[in-house]
Amino acid sequence: MMAPMLERFVSPGKGNGLRAAGRIRKGELVISAEPLACCVSNRLAKEVCHHCFTRHESLLRCSQCKTARYCNITCQKRAWSGHKRECKCLQSLLPRLPTDSVRLAAKLIFALLSPSKSSSEELYTLEEHESHLTSMPEQKKQGLSQLASMLELYLQQEVPDLLQEMGSALPPSCREPLSLIAKVTCNCFTISDGELQETGVGLYPSLSLLNHDCRPNCVMVFEGTKLELRAVRDIDPEDELTISYIETLSLTEDRQRQLEEQYHFTCHCQRCDSRDKDGLMLSGEEGKWRLLKEALPRLEGLKAESNWETLLESCSHLLSSVGGEVPEENLYKLRITDMALDASVHLGRWEEAMSYGVTTLPAYRQYYPDPHPVHGIQLMRVGKLQHYLENIEDALDTFKQAYEIVKFTHGEDHPLTTELTMKMKECHSEMDHHSSSRH
Repeated sequence: MMAPMLERFVSPGKGNGLRAAGRIRKGELVISAEPLACCVSNRLAKEVCHHCFTRHESLLRCSQCKTARYCNITCQKRAWSGHKRECKCLQSLLPRLPTDSVRLAAKLIFALLSPSKSSSEELYTLEEHESHLTSMPEQKKQGLSQLASMLELYLQQEVPDLLQEMGSALPPSCREPLSLIAKVTCNCFTISDGELQETGVGLYPSLSLLNHDCRPNCVMVFEGTKLELRAVRDIDPEDELTISYIETLSLTEDRQRQLEEQYHFTCHCQRCDSRDKDGLMLSGEEGKWRLLKEALPRLEGLKAESNWETLLESCSHLLSSVGGEVPEENLYKLRITDMALDASVHLGRWEEAMSYGVTTLPAYRQYYPDPHPVHGIQLMRVGKLQHYLENIEDALDTFKQAYEIVKFTHGEDHPLTTELTMKMKECHSEMDHHSSSRH
């Protein structure tokens, strides 16, 4: 699985890292990897197949644990060898459900106890993964200790002498449930679908070597549970490969705080040190955009409750109240416009959705100078709305822009890229049809 394009090295001030062993071109697939362990997020347990991580309206439920769900009997059979032990653990806790990180840690232990998966070719072993326990605030450590006790309780049926078994199967620094949980929470990746909506969490040991940059030279995209890392700029031999650990569309101080809290380091990338784009994000009349900023927590709440009617009303009211005194590039205006887009789509108000979507595009172009999945998906959403509303020429133009991004971030063979190519074909044939029916 490890391409010769990568090598591990010690990155000054950052510990381990990965760097390019040769020249890597923009859009090139650097590495693809299957997880050592993964699980569907609890809050999505009813809508995502626990084997292939595809979204479905209705799924088959495992009759024993009542938790795992599958597309069909094929997925269920394929999942059984991995689900067998987990199934008993889930049954023993019913009606309670363990948290995502507890389930993931348990699946990791099962994977290590039945080492059919050769983890020998990993560049970075579990033993070396950071747990950050020593630098962690007491409160956070206590939260993790509670998870560790839950892990022991959860595994009690299936691995009664957990500590003994872990002792023989696991490297020394992972034998303590607490340090294992800490490693899992610090090193797991969020798995997402083609639309970048979260589906689950997984551990990809070698890829935990990648360090963070707020303007990274690589991005990760998933197909099912397979992670693909692609370059979004040309990379020279010996350059470090970086990804962003967080959503980068936020102010420097907010990015830095999130990285401190979640990953325990202070970011000194070029974007943070120059506070690049902060001025643009806070552009416009401060008195006005403060109103938007202060409204956000309430709007997030409405979104979490799927209260789309009220959300759309609040967003459109706020947006019209600040009018032209706050430009579209303002971070808070952009966030609220994005929420209005979401709400309109959920309510089937396509005209409104399209106009909100179109409004966000210039800002996305500014904030994502390199090809970025988030920008590509936004263009695709807007293109689909334009297409549906029969603005065929606009749609084709938007799809072309999306394609220019997605071919680098997702690659030519990704289902999303194929879908986009189909959409462009449809636009072309509809335009031909229109012009021939005119003559």
